Amino acid sequence: MRVVEMAGIGPAPMACMLLADLGADVVRVDRTGPSGLGLAMSPQHDVNARGRRSVALDLKQPAGRDAVLRLVAKADVLVEGFRPGVMEKLGLGPEACAALNPGLVYGRMTGFGQQGPLSAAAGHDINYIALTGVLDAIGPAHGAPLAPLNLTGDYGGGALYLAFGVMAALYERQRSGLGQVVDAAMVDGAASLASFFFGLQAAGSWTEPRGQNLLDGGAPFYGCYETADGRWVAIGPLEPKFFALLAEALGLEERFVKRQYDRSLWPEMQEAIAATFKQRTRDQWCSRLEGTDACFAPVLSFEEAPAHAHATQRSAFVNVAGVVQPAPAPRFGRTPAADPRPAPQPGQDSQAVLLEAGYSEADLLALRQAGVLA
Repeated sequence: MRVVEMAGIGPAPMACMLLADLGADVVRVDRTGPSGLGLAMSPQHDVNARGRRSVALDLKQPAGRDAVLRLVAKADVLVEGFRPGVMEKLGLGPEACAALNPGLVYGRMTGFGQQGPLSAAAGHDINYIALTGVLDAIGPAHGAPLAPLNLTGDYGGGALYLAFGVMAALYERQRSGLGQVVDAAMVDGAASLASFFFGLQAAGSWTEPRGQNLLDGGAPFYGCYETADGRWVAIGPLEPKFFALLAEALGLEERFVKRQYDRSLWPEMQEAIAATFKQRTRDQWCSRLEGTDACFAPVLSFEEAPAHAHATQRSAFVNVAGVVQPAPAPRFGRTPAADPRPAPQPGQDSQAVLLEAGYSEADLLALRQAGVLA
Protein backbone atom coordinates (compact mmCIF):
# COMPACT_ATOMS: atom_id res chain seq x y z
CA MET A 1 0.00 0.00 0.00
CA ARG A 2 1.43 3.38 -1.00
CA VAL A 3 0.64 6.38 1.21
CA VAL A 4 1.53 9.98 0.39
CA GLU A 5 1.77 11.96 3.63
CA MET A 6 1.84 15.74 3.67
CA ALA A 7 4.26 16.63 6.48
CA GLY A 8 2.63 17.95 9.64
CA ILE A 9 2.51 17.46 13.39
CA GLY A 10 0.40 15.47 15.81
CA PRO A 11 -2.28 13.01 14.76
CA ALA A 12 -1.69 12.74 11.00
CA PRO A 13 1.94 11.64 11.45
CA MET A 14 0.90 9.11 14.07
CA ALA A 15 -1.77 7.68 11.79
CA CYS A 16 0.87 7.28 9.10
CA MET A 17 3.23 5.70 11.65
CA LEU A 18 0.57 3.07 12.36
CA LEU A 19 0.23 2.34 8.65
CA ALA A 20 4.00 2.27 8.13
CA ASP A 21 4.48 -0.01 11.13
CA LEU A 22 2.23 -2.58 9.48
CA GLY A 23 3.96 -2.46 6.12
CA ALA A 24 2.61 0.49 4.13
CA ASP A 25 5.11 2.37 1.94
CA VAL A 26 4.67 5.88 3.35
CA VAL A 27 6.28 8.74 1.43
CA ARG A 28 6.28 11.98 3.39
CA VAL A 29 6.29 15.25 1.44
CA ASP A 30 8.45 17.68 3.42
CA ARG A 31 9.14 21.33 2.83
CA THR A 32 12.38 22.43 1.20
CA GLY A 33 13.08 25.00 3.93
CA PRO A 34 12.53 25.09 7.71
CA SER A 35 9.38 23.18 8.53
CA GLY A 36 7.91 25.58 11.07
CA LEU A 37 5.96 22.62 12.39
CA GLY A 38 6.52 23.14 16.11
CA LEU A 39 8.87 21.20 18.37
CA ALA A 40 12.46 21.04 17.19
CA MET A 41 13.34 17.35 17.27
CA SER A 42 15.97 15.30 15.50
CA PRO A 43 14.62 12.50 13.28
CA GLN A 44 16.24 10.01 15.64
CA HIS A 45 13.86 11.04 18.41
CA ASP A 46 10.75 11.67 16.29
CA VAL A 47 9.10 8.31 16.96
CA ASN A 48 5.84 9.23 15.22
CA ALA A 49 7.80 9.82 12.00
CA ARG A 50 9.44 6.40 11.88
CA GLY A 51 9.19 4.06 8.93
CA ARG A 52 8.84 6.62 6.12
CA ARG A 53 10.71 7.81 3.13
CA SER A 54 10.93 11.55 2.58
CA VAL A 55 10.87 13.80 -0.46
CA ALA A 56 11.32 17.56 0.00
CA LEU A 57 9.43 19.81 -2.43
CA ASP A 58 8.50 23.47 -2.70
CA LEU A 59 4.74 23.22 -3.11
CA LYS A 60 4.39 26.92 -3.90
CA GLN A 61 5.99 26.28 -7.27
CA PRO A 62 3.88 24.55 -9.95
CA ALA A 63 6.61 21.97 -10.51
CA GLY A 64 6.46 21.01 -6.83
CA ARG A 65 2.70 20.58 -6.99
CA ASP A 66 3.05 18.54 -10.16
CA ALA A 67 5.56 16.24 -8.47
CA VAL A 68 3.07 15.54 -5.67
CA LEU A 69 0.38 14.80 -8.25
CA ARG A 70 2.77 12.33 -9.91
CA LEU A 71 3.09 10.57 -6.55
CA VAL A 72 -0.66 10.69 -5.97
CA ALA A 73 -1.35 9.11 -9.35
CA LYS A 74 0.25 5.87 -8.14
CA ALA A 75 -0.85 6.03 -4.50
CA ASP A 76 -3.61 4.31 -2.58
CA VAL A 77 -3.90 6.94 0.16
CA LEU A 78 -3.13 10.61 0.70
CA VAL A 79 -3.05 11.97 4.27
CA GLU A 80 -3.02 15.68 5.09
CA GLY A 81 -3.52 17.64 8.29
CA PHE A 82 -3.85 21.24 7.12
CA ARG A 83 -6.70 23.62 7.79
CA PRO A 84 -9.65 23.24 5.43
CA GLY A 85 -8.93 24.80 2.04
CA VAL A 86 -5.14 24.76 2.20
CA MET A 87 -4.72 21.73 -0.05
CA GLU A 88 -7.18 23.19 -2.52
CA LYS A 89 -5.15 26.41 -2.69
CA LEU A 90 -2.07 24.33 -3.44
CA GLY A 91 -3.90 22.62 -6.29
CA LEU A 92 -3.84 19.33 -4.40
CA GLY A 93 -7.42 19.11 -3.15
CA PRO A 94 -9.58 15.98 -3.41
CA GLU A 95 -11.05 16.87 -6.81
CA ALA A 96 -7.65 17.47 -8.42
CA CYS A 97 -6.27 14.23 -6.99
CA ALA A 98 -9.36 12.16 -7.85
CA ALA A 99 -9.16 13.37 -11.46
CA LEU A 100 -5.78 11.63 -11.70
CA ASN A 101 -6.56 8.70 -9.41
CA PRO A 102 -10.27 7.89 -8.89
CA GLY A 103 -9.36 5.14 -6.43
CA LEU A 104 -7.45 7.42 -4.08
CA VAL A 105 -8.54 7.47 -0.42
CA TYR A 106 -8.04 11.05 0.72
CA GLY A 107 -7.55 11.24 4.51
CA ARG A 108 -8.11 14.66 6.03
CA MET A 109 -7.13 15.27 9.67
CA THR A 110 -8.38 18.42 11.40
CA GLY A 111 -9.42 19.50 14.87
CA PHE A 112 -12.90 20.81 14.09
CA GLY A 113 -13.66 19.10 10.77
CA GLN A 114 -14.04 20.29 7.20
CA GLN A 115 -17.27 22.22 7.86
CA GLY A 116 -18.79 24.17 10.74
CA PRO A 117 -18.36 27.61 12.33
CA LEU A 118 -15.03 26.61 13.94
CA SER A 119 -13.58 24.68 10.99
CA ALA A 120 -11.06 27.40 10.10
CA ALA A 121 -10.02 28.21 13.68
CA ALA A 122 -6.66 27.28 15.16
CA GLY A 123 -6.61 24.90 18.08
CA HIS A 124 -4.93 22.00 19.80
CA ASP A 125 -5.93 18.82 21.60
CA ILE A 126 -7.08 20.59 24.76
CA ASN A 127 -9.45 22.83 22.77
CA TYR A 128 -11.00 19.95 20.84
CA ILE A 129 -11.70 17.76 23.85
CA ALA A 130 -13.05 20.79 25.72
CA LEU A 131 -15.96 20.91 23.26
CA THR A 132 -16.87 17.25 23.68
CA GLY A 133 -17.45 17.01 27.43
CA VAL A 134 -14.34 14.87 27.86
CA LEU A 135 -12.11 17.54 29.39
CA ASP A 136 -14.78 18.58 31.89
CA ALA A 137 -14.96 15.00 33.17
CA ILE A 138 -11.24 14.64 33.94
CA GLY A 139 -9.52 16.09 36.97
CA PRO A 140 -9.86 16.50 40.74
CA ALA A 141 -13.22 17.09 42.37
CA HIS A 142 -12.26 20.53 43.62
CA GLY A 143 -9.99 21.90 40.95
CA ALA A 144 -9.57 22.66 37.29
CA PRO A 145 -10.12 20.07 34.55
CA LEU A 146 -6.91 18.19 33.79
CA ALA A 147 -5.76 17.56 30.20
CA PRO A 148 -4.75 13.88 29.76
CA LEU A 149 -1.57 14.80 27.89
CA ASN A 150 -2.65 15.04 24.23
CA LEU A 151 -3.77 11.43 24.04
CA THR A 152 -7.53 11.87 23.81
CA GLY A 153 -7.81 14.43 21.02
CA ASP A 154 -4.66 14.15 18.93
CA TYR A 155 -4.00 10.45 19.13
CA GLY A 156 -7.11 8.63 20.37
CA GLY A 157 -9.74 10.77 18.69
CA GLY A 158 -7.50 11.84 15.81
CA ALA A 159 -4.83 9.41 14.64
CA LEU A 160 -6.69 6.21 15.43
CA TYR A 161 -9.94 7.32 13.83
CA LEU A 162 -8.10 8.56 10.74
CA ALA A 163 -6.26 5.25 10.34
CA PHE A 164 -9.47 3.31 10.95
CA GLY A 165 -11.37 5.45 8.43
CA VAL A 166 -8.66 5.06 5.80
CA MET A 167 -8.68 1.27 6.15
CA ALA A 168 -12.49 1.16 6.00
CA ALA A 169 -12.45 3.27 2.82
CA LEU A 170 -9.85 0.97 1.28
CA TYR A 171 -12.03 -2.02 2.12
CA GLU A 172 -15.05 -0.36 0.47
CA ARG A 173 -12.93 0.45 -2.58
CA GLN A 174 -12.54 -3.26 -3.24
CA ARG A 175 -16.22 -3.32 -4.23
CA SER A 176 -16.74 0.11 -5.77
CA GLY A 177 -13.30 0.72 -7.27
CA LEU A 178 -13.56 4.30 -6.05
CA GLY A 179 -11.78 6.25 -3.36
CA GLN A 180 -13.38 8.88 -1.16
CA VAL A 181 -12.60 11.61 1.37
CA VAL A 182 -12.21 10.57 5.01
CA ASP A 183 -13.04 13.62 7.15
CA ALA A 184 -11.42 12.76 10.50
CA ALA A 185 -12.04 15.52 13.04
CA MET A 186 -10.65 15.30 16.54
CA VAL A 187 -13.85 16.70 18.02
CA ASP A 188 -15.74 13.82 16.40
CA GLY A 189 -13.25 11.16 17.46
CA ALA A 190 -12.93 12.37 21.04
CA ALA A 191 -16.72 12.45 21.40
CA SER A 192 -16.90 8.95 19.97
CA LEU A 193 -14.34 7.75 22.51
CA ALA A 194 -16.66 9.02 25.23
CA SER A 195 -19.73 7.15 23.93
CA PHE A 196 -19.90 4.95 27.02
CA PHE A 197 -20.05 7.98 29.31
CA PHE A 198 -22.84 9.63 27.34
CA GLY A 199 -24.73 6.39 27.88
CA LEU A 200 -24.01 6.47 31.61
CA GLN A 201 -25.24 10.04 31.81
CA ALA A 202 -28.45 9.20 29.97
CA ALA A 203 -29.01 6.30 32.35
CA GLY A 204 -28.55 8.56 35.38
CA SER A 205 -25.32 6.84 36.42
CA TRP A 206 -22.98 9.78 35.79
CA THR A 207 -24.57 12.66 37.65
CA GLU A 208 -22.06 13.67 40.29
CA PRO A 209 -19.59 16.55 39.88
CA ARG A 210 -16.15 15.82 38.40
CA GLY A 211 -14.03 13.55 40.58
CA GLN A 212 -16.96 11.98 42.38
CA ASN A 213 -18.12 9.32 39.90
CA LEU A 214 -17.16 5.69 39.48
CA LEU A 215 -14.31 6.03 36.97
CA ASP A 216 -13.06 9.58 37.49
CA GLY A 217 -11.40 9.17 40.87
CA GLY A 218 -14.55 9.32 42.97
CA ALA A 219 -14.64 5.62 43.80
CA PRO A 220 -11.92 4.68 46.32
CA PHE A 221 -11.46 1.31 44.62
CA TYR A 222 -10.61 2.87 41.25
CA GLY A 223 -7.68 5.21 41.57
CA CYS A 224 -4.05 5.76 42.55
CA TYR A 225 -2.45 5.65 45.98
CA GLU A 226 0.93 6.77 47.27
CA THR A 227 3.24 4.22 48.87
CA ALA A 228 5.82 4.48 51.63
CA ASP A 229 8.61 5.43 49.23
CA GLY A 230 6.67 8.24 47.53
CA ARG A 231 5.77 6.17 44.50
CA TRP A 232 2.29 5.24 43.35
CA VAL A 233 0.13 2.20 42.66
CA ALA A 234 -3.13 1.92 40.73
CA ILE A 235 -6.11 -0.21 41.74
CA GLY A 236 -9.31 -0.95 39.83
CA PRO A 237 -11.28 -3.84 41.39
CA LEU A 238 -14.72 -2.71 40.26
CA GLU A 239 -16.26 -6.17 40.60
CA PRO A 240 -17.12 -7.23 44.18
CA LYS A 241 -15.21 -10.53 43.90
CA PHE A 242 -12.04 -8.68 42.90
CA PHE A 243 -12.51 -6.00 45.55
CA ALA A 244 -12.88 -8.71 48.17
CA LEU A 245 -9.44 -10.02 47.21
CA LEU A 246 -7.90 -6.57 47.51
CA ALA A 247 -9.65 -5.92 50.81
CA GLU A 248 -8.30 -9.17 52.22
CA ALA A 249 -4.76 -8.32 51.14
CA LEU A 250 -5.04 -4.85 52.66
CA GLY A 251 -6.79 -6.02 55.80
CA LEU A 252 -9.82 -3.78 55.23
CA GLU A 253 -12.87 -4.12 57.43
CA GLU A 254 -15.57 -6.49 56.22
CA ARG A 255 -18.16 -3.70 56.13
CA PHE A 256 -16.29 -2.11 53.26
CA VAL A 257 -16.57 -5.34 51.27
CA LYS A 258 -20.28 -5.73 51.96
CA ARG A 259 -21.03 -2.10 51.11
CA GLN A 260 -18.52 -1.50 48.32
CA TYR A 261 -20.91 0.70 46.31
CA ASP A 262 -22.36 2.60 49.26
CA ARG A 263 -21.25 6.15 48.48
CA SER A 264 -21.68 7.22 52.10
CA LEU A 265 -18.76 4.93 52.98
CA TRP A 266 -16.48 6.03 50.17
CA PRO A 267 -14.64 8.83 52.05
CA GLU A 268 -13.89 6.53 54.98
CA MET A 269 -12.94 3.65 52.66
CA GLN A 270 -10.54 5.91 50.76
CA GLU A 271 -8.81 6.98 53.96
CA ALA A 272 -8.39 3.35 55.04
CA ILE A 273 -6.97 2.27 51.68
CA ALA A 274 -4.62 5.27 51.54
CA ALA A 275 -3.30 4.64 55.05
CA THR A 276 -2.67 0.98 54.28
CA PHE A 277 -0.77 1.58 51.05
CA LYS A 278 1.42 4.09 52.91
CA GLN A 279 2.73 1.27 55.10
CA ARG A 280 4.83 -0.43 52.38
CA THR A 281 6.91 0.56 49.37
CA ARG A 282 5.65 0.23 45.84
CA ASP A 283 7.87 -2.79 45.17
CA GLN A 284 6.69 -4.49 48.33
CA TRP A 285 3.09 -4.06 47.22
CA CYS A 286 4.03 -5.40 43.80
CA SER A 287 5.44 -8.53 45.41
CA ARG A 288 2.20 -8.99 47.28
CA LEU A 289 -0.43 -8.02 44.72
CA GLU A 290 0.91 -7.90 41.17
CA GLY A 291 -0.46 -10.71 39.01
CA THR A 292 -3.42 -11.38 41.31
CA ASP A 293 -7.08 -10.71 40.55
CA ALA A 294 -7.04 -7.68 42.85
CA CYS A 295 -6.69 -5.49 39.74
CA PHE A 296 -3.44 -3.92 40.85
CA ALA A 297 -0.50 -2.38 38.98
CA PRO A 298 2.44 -0.15 39.81
CA VAL A 299 2.37 3.32 38.28
CA LEU A 300 5.47 3.29 36.09
CA SER A 301 7.24 6.21 34.46
CA PHE A 302 8.09 6.32 30.74
CA GLU A 303 11.62 5.38 31.78
CA GLU A 304 10.50 2.41 33.88
CA ALA A 305 7.81 0.95 31.62
CA PRO A 306 10.08 -0.73 29.01
CA ALA A 307 11.96 -2.63 31.75
CA HIS A 308 8.87 -4.17 33.37
CA ALA A 309 8.87 -7.96 33.21
CA HIS A 310 5.61 -8.13 31.28
CA ALA A 311 6.85 -5.64 28.68
CA THR A 312 10.16 -7.42 28.23
CA GLN A 313 8.55 -10.85 27.86
CA ARG A 314 6.21 -9.54 25.16
CA SER A 315 8.89 -7.38 23.50
CA ALA A 316 6.51 -4.46 23.87
CA PHE A 317 9.30 -1.94 23.28
CA VAL A 318 12.04 -1.84 20.66
CA ASN A 319 15.30 0.03 20.31
CA VAL A 320 15.46 1.97 17.04
CA ALA A 321 18.69 3.85 16.39
CA GLY A 322 19.37 4.07 20.12
CA VAL A 323 15.87 5.26 21.06
CA VAL A 324 13.65 2.95 23.11
CA GLN A 325 10.07 3.21 21.84
CA PRO A 326 6.83 1.22 21.68
CA ALA A 327 6.82 -1.69 19.27
CA PRO A 328 4.27 -1.80 16.41
CA ALA A 329 0.76 -2.71 17.53
CA PRO A 330 -1.46 -4.64 17.24
CA ARG A 331 0.16 -8.03 16.70
CA PHE A 332 -0.56 -10.45 13.88
CA GLY A 333 -0.26 -14.22 14.02
CA ARG A 334 0.64 -14.82 10.37
CA THR A 335 2.06 -11.51 9.16
CA PRO A 336 3.96 -9.92 12.04
CA ALA A 337 5.22 -6.37 11.64
CA ALA A 338 8.89 -5.83 10.90
CA ASP A 339 11.10 -3.80 13.20
CA PRO A 340 10.52 -0.07 12.57
CA ARG A 341 13.01 2.06 10.68
CA PRO A 342 14.04 5.42 12.14
CA ALA A 343 12.47 8.60 10.83
CA PRO A 344 14.11 10.00 7.69
CA GLN A 345 15.95 13.26 7.32
CA PRO A 346 13.72 15.62 5.31
CA GLY A 347 14.35 15.00 1.63
CA GLN A 348 16.74 12.09 2.06
CA ASP A 349 14.77 9.90 -0.38
CA SER A 350 13.83 12.58 -2.90
CA GLN A 351 15.81 11.08 -5.76
CA ALA A 352 14.70 7.47 -5.27
CA VAL A 353 11.03 8.38 -4.79
CA LEU A 354 10.82 10.64 -7.83
CA LEU A 355 12.70 8.22 -10.06
CA GLU A 356 10.07 5.64 -9.13
CA ALA A 357 7.42 8.20 -10.10
CA GLY A 358 8.86 8.42 -13.63
CA TYR A 359 11.23 11.39 -13.44
CA SER A 360 14.60 11.16 -15.15
CA GLU A 361 17.96 12.19 -13.68
CA ALA A 362 17.87 15.24 -15.92
CA ASP A 363 14.42 16.14 -14.60
CA LEU A 364 15.65 15.95 -11.02
CA LEU A 365 18.66 18.12 -11.80
CA ALA A 366 16.38 20.75 -13.29
CA LEU A 367 14.08 20.63 -10.23
CA ARG A 368 17.06 21.10 -7.92
CA GLN A 369 18.39 24.00 -9.93
CA ALA A 370 14.98 25.65 -9.79
CA GLY A 371 14.81 25.22 -6.00
CA VAL A 372 11.80 22.92 -6.26
CA LEU A 373 13.54 19.84 -4.94
CA ALA A 374 15.80 19.46 -1.92
